Amino acid sequence: MSTTGEVPVVTAPGFEEFVAARGAALVRLARGLLRDPDAAEDVVQDVLARALLRWSRVSAADDPAAYVNRMVVNACTSFWRRAARRERPSDVLPERGAPDETARLADRDALLAGLRRLPVKQRTVLALRHFEGWDDERIADLMDVSPGTVRSNAHRGLKALRAALEG
Repeated sequence: MSTTGEVPVVTAPGFEEFVAARGAALVRLARGLLRDPDAAEDVVQDVLARALLRWSRVSAADDPAAYVNRMVVNACTSFWRRAARRERPSDVLPERGAPDETARLADRDALLAGLRRLPVKQRTVLALRHFEGWDDERIADLMDVSPGTVRSNAHRGLKALRAALEG
């Protein structure tokens, strides 16, 4: 152990390339699953730190991207379960932008709020399908369910989301 206070640098061949290629998509996935964009970035950072430490196992998987996506989904689920015990500031007001930008942000916020009200499986299916562009078979493999279950969760989730956005 170094007495100079230096932090050892952990490197893994292929990890930096993976993060460069998939990092933004992982953050989009987490933002689709969590309420707070900052929390989503924190979850992805934590997941990537754990993936780096286990990179030999992660990179040996059949599909390292699916492996890490599953880590993100699990971490978001854990984060969401602990959310009731966290404090959230309520006196912070968003800054106003141009009218069209404000409307676009309001639509996005309404969509994300509707997603957050969905059950975890429906929210996960919709986030993977629409934010990641995954097909039903790949989502089914990741969630360890049948493709029919994925389709029924997507159908129910979209129906509930439409009702929430209309009402």
